[in-house]
Amino acid sequence: MIENPNEVVTKALLRSVRVPGLDKPVALITLDNGFDHKKPNSFGPAGLKSLDEAITAATEADPAFIAITGKPYIFCVGADITGMPLIASREQAVELGVLGHRVFARLRDSEIPTFAFVNGAALGGGLEVALHCHYRTVSTGAAALGLPEVAIGLIPGWGGSQLLPNLIGIAGAAQVILQNPLTQKTLRPKQARELGVADALFEAADFLEHSLAWAAGVVKGEITVERPEVDRDMWDAVLFFAKQQLDEKLHGAVPSANKALELLALAKEASFADGTAAETEALADLIMGDEARASLYAFDLVQRRAKRPVGVPDASLARKVTKVGIVGAGLMASQLALLFLRRLQVPVVLTDLDQARVDKGVAYVQAEIDKLVGKRRMDEGTAAKLRGLISGSVDRSVFADADFVIEAVFENLELKKQIWAEFEKIVKPEAILATNTSSLSITEMAADLTHPERVVGFHFFNPVAVLPLLEIIKGERTDDATLATAFAVGKELKKSSVLVKDAPAFVVNRVLTRFTSEVFKAIDAGTPLEVVNEAFDPMGLPMRPIALLQLVGPAVAYHVGETLHTAFPDRFADSPNLKRIVDAGLPLLVDDEINTEVVKLLEVGDTVLTGDEVRARALAALAEEIRIMLDEGVVAEAQDIDLCMILGAGYPFHLGGITPYLDRSGIAEQVTGKRFLPAGLADVRR
Repeated sequence: MIENPNEVVTKALLRSVRVPGLDKPVALITLDNGFDHKKPNSFGPAGLKSLDEAITAATEADPAFIAITGKPYIFCVGADITGMPLIASREQAVELGVLGHRVFARLRDSEIPTFAFVNGAALGGGLEVALHCHYRTVSTGAAALGLPEVAIGLIPGWGGSQLLPNLIGIAGAAQVILQNPLTQKTLRPKQARELGVADALFEAADFLEHSLAWAAGVVKGEITVERPEVDRDMWDAVLFFAKQQLDEKLHGAVPSANKALELLALAKEASFADGTAAETEALADLIMGDEARASLYAFDLVQRRAKRPVGVPDASLARKVTKVGIVGAGLMASQLALLFLRRLQVPVVLTDLDQARVDKGVAYVQAEIDKLVGKRRMDEGTAAKLRGLISGSVDRSVFADADFVIEAVFENLELKKQIWAEFEKIVKPEAILATNTSSLSITEMAADLTHPERVVGFHFFNPVAVLPLLEIIKGERTDDATLATAFAVGKELKKSSVLVKDAPAFVVNRVLTRFTSEVFKAIDAGTPLEVVNEAFDPMGLPMRPIALLQLVGPAVAYHVGETLHTAFPDRFADSPNLKRIVDAGLPLLVDDEINTEVVKLLEVGDTVLTGDEVRARALAALAEEIRIMLDEGVVAEAQDIDLCMILGAGYPFHLGGITPYLDRSGIAEQVTGKRFLPAGLADVRR
């Protein structure tokens, strides 16, 4: 069996527990890797071996029942994916699948009753080991439950695809195995109980005691667990609908989703042995595929690199933020106010040109707080505190004691320079001046200030509450204390921050604008909008180009495009057709179809490209632009561009962001003469 020298081994710790009313003790296995909840339990080869040994010892003790639980807050979050890149052959991948199946099956086949006491997060192989047990209880404090493998290019490979549909039915299983991973959702404990994943739900405070007592009741026959019969008549229809949805959204670009569908279909009538054998073969195929390697690379970026941004000054330089000022009271400014208020819980003050705008901004924040209370996502005590911390004023002197001031006004360089010139005279000398600009130069914005070293770019993505990326931009004179404070604030805001050099449009907007520029070159030349729009379907992007443009807003896209056209006229075209669309103000899509009125606006040439040609030209342009950005030092490494595209633009894991796709398709080398990433980092070693 392949070994992972870096495996943090989750040990299966066995102890004997006496439960009132039972003649024999209970064998309780606790999964624990020796760390707190910040490093969750997972199953690697050594961890599976430990569980195997614990089951053997438990069985030999002949207990009343065998139960598995986890360390505080964590049951188990699945396979140890750090070992996946070490798998160099399909045979090793098969061996991993077989090992997990063999160990987990001992719980399912046990003549002694087996229980899973799911006390915390249970994902992937963690939920699968619970599914193998005869009965399951779940704590109300369990943060998340699910089978998210499809999202990282894999499938539930240790029995989940066969056990779950035969436990809760095909509709629920399709939701957990396909729909939830592809929409980045998991189950809450109450949902797990309602679906039938859990047999009982207990409060977190005394979860283990209640679970032991409940299990004793089951063993003694005092409690009967009733599970509804699975409806097999609708099985094929559910999967047919699921396939239609997948084809519409992913266009076959995600092999793991298709494999999962096949396994769910097999679960209808196949024996468990045949179903799990098929799981092993499917898992091996996927582990040795590029999409899974790219997905695991992307997962690692989001889970590790995002939490340890590169190039950040020492955190000890960060200044304490006890009050935040926000210049502007429009929708973006109000969203920022709510975010700062919720995360920092310090006074936040809004200002704008007149009291009516200020009042509207404050009212928005108050209304959003009320909504959170109504949805039970915030208690009334916290809400009352936050209501007391938000305020607004047209008198800018209220900013005098603010430690962090951020502007969110119209994208106009002279306006932003004027704002900072005025506020520099009001705020204290050490206050940070942050700008939410999406494309303008931080250096130019600060050029005329007495203290340009305290100006920093703080670029959020809309919607602010949802998208996790924060581009933190260092101007030429931004000092380390300002940067350290910006990153400390970003962390408090629970954003994933990336350090970016002051360059036109920074990272996400620059990449997307180069993409949009190439799209409109094809449209301007004469390629129909429908052809351009569908050209990127084989990549499985989250949105087609026209839908993306509508989401961003043609006016915003055109403005950023103008900035980049001015900076790099040889690479960023100034499309007259995009300008016509902006001036007309018409929606690009009507009922998800291209607006025929927009088509009538266009003035185009007679060069009609195929979808393949459109895609090839756009990807070549992206490879060129990303190479230039890296050569310019816009970010430290290609990994940062991928992280930005995943977190800021929703690029899918199966692409690994963008550079792994450009590498494995050969486009990177064709255009730039070399790969972006070392071979094997995000694809199969060749």
